[in-house]
Amino acid sequence: MHRFRVWAPAVKQVEIKIDETRSELRSIGGGWWEATVAQAGPGSDYAYILDGEEPAVPDPRSEWQPAGVHGPSRLVDHSAFQWNDLSWQAPEFAEGIIYELHVGTFTAEGTLDAAISRLVYLADLGVTHVELLPVAAFPGVHGWGYDGVDLFAVHEPYGGPEALKRFVDAAHGKGLAVVLDVVYNHFGPDGAYLGKFGPYLTSSHTTPWGDAVNFEDAGSHEVRRFFCDNALMWLREYHIDGLRLDAVHAYMDRSAINFMEQLSEEVRELERGLGKKFVLIAESDLNDPRLVTSRELGGYGLDAAWSDDFHHALVTVLTGEREGYYADFGSLEDLRKSLEQIFVYDGQYSVYRDRVHGRPAGQLPGWKFLGYSQNHDQVGNRAQGERLSHLVGTGCAKVAAALVLLAPFVPMLFQGEEFASSSPFLYFTDHEDELGKLVSEGRKKEFIAFGWKPEEIPDPQAQETFEKSKLNWEEARETPHISMLEWYRALIRLRRSTPSLMDGRMDAVNVRFGDDGDEGKWFELQRGPIRVVSNIGATCHIFSLPVGAVVELKSDDIKAEEGQLSLPPYSVAVVRHD
Repeated sequence: MHRFRVWAPAVKQVEIKIDETRSELRSIGGGWWEATVAQAGPGSDYAYILDGEEPAVPDPRSEWQPAGVHGPSRLVDHSAFQWNDLSWQAPEFAEGIIYELHVGTFTAEGTLDAAISRLVYLADLGVTHVELLPVAAFPGVHGWGYDGVDLFAVHEPYGGPEALKRFVDAAHGKGLAVVLDVVYNHFGPDGAYLGKFGPYLTSSHTTPWGDAVNFEDAGSHEVRRFFCDNALMWLREYHIDGLRLDAVHAYMDRSAINFMEQLSEEVRELERGLGKKFVLIAESDLNDPRLVTSRELGGYGLDAAWSDDFHHALVTVLTGEREGYYADFGSLEDLRKSLEQIFVYDGQYSVYRDRVHGRPAGQLPGWKFLGYSQNHDQVGNRAQGERLSHLVGTGCAKVAAALVLLAPFVPMLFQGEEFASSSPFLYFTDHEDELGKLVSEGRKKEFIAFGWKPEEIPDPQAQETFEKSKLNWEEARETPHISMLEWYRALIRLRRSTPSLMDGRMDAVNVRFGDDGDEGKWFELQRGPIRVVSNIGATCHIFSLPVGAVVELKSDDIKAEEGQLSLPPYSVAVVRHD
């Protein structure tokens, strides 16, 4: 026996179909419909018929879509799973190191169960939090996951709901927290049946994906309830340790209590009930400190936010690129400001946006922000999915790694960067014929406008594009990849063993740099006793080495003698001044 409930204010009749049996739901007010079906229970497949129209469609809150996003929903019994993590507490986020992982390309098999075999490697690497790209059910077999349409269901090709539980349980057993990327700013273009049920979208606002999610118009109280319940489900039923909220700048909400504020308060209430600490991380390009300011001080109460300004400043200095949003960056002064003040754009004019952008971060600690030189967006949104090591070589990639891992922010790595993976991370999809054709054509048009030839742009729909993006784990044992892996391991060990590198104090960050053109570029970052000196120019550069200073790490054949440290081009050293 099971009681079915569904919010469907847009229709006048709702029936549930189990096998070939149809049962009518009764209206219970507020747009909600309900029925108790005697023959239904865990494992039962069902779908809804709206106003008598077939085919039946999945439940908006379906927790299992074994036949894909167009098939029937299946009931899940969460109480049946045997957890082994009942005393688990996640590591302190302020002292964390995040590893961003895409299930489909992380292993050859592309499943959550296969990913479990790599958890020992991640624990040995020294990361503390594994961030999964979205696992909510999306159309086709493979994709990035940002076209999800059944947000309560785990993508079946990844292994479905039980596989996610096994992964989280195994991760906790290795001391690793799990953060899940969730997409609350839009639904994918294929298989999103929610609009048949109610006003999940509103035409009052538009986003890059079309009509905005309805966070403020009529019916928005139930739409907000839908997303909050989704967040709480992942944390409660799957023991997820935190959520990364995709592109919150696309949340269109002028309510007195913003959706993010509501979500953060409900998560805090769950924390109090379970005696656990969860983390909420926003992806945002707003440069708005209110996201991570407490609710008591007028903020939204989220724990951390991505800091694209640091990424853009670092990458433009190393690559020389200036296209698109990189037009606002490119100087060592930008990199300095991002490390000392978090936001480069904190209330000044942005050429790319043609407006004033951002506001000062104030007294917020560095661990309120994530720092990275690579992530799925910045790699995958390139025409050929190049990683930083592909663009600038291993020397500059080691410089970037040192600055990311020793910066005042919580570091985030993207899968494979730690061993300079040769695999690109391309944009790939698995849509049905007509939509797939449109996606492929759109991708070509986008990059042809930047001067790419059509044959140089990988087809997102091609199986080869997906396969090329999978990590080759054999490389991690081979030259020169093993050298990069050891570099990352050493930097992570240093960070985690040095309290001043994890305190997030922005007033203890000091930067010096020099720029005489490509022939002479150098950059220094000082945090407590740790000093990072890097040469990103084409000629050798000499740094002073005070009495008693010790070279902890070096990326190249660096000579230290007579109070001087001689760095060859594109190299970095870490010095301790006790």
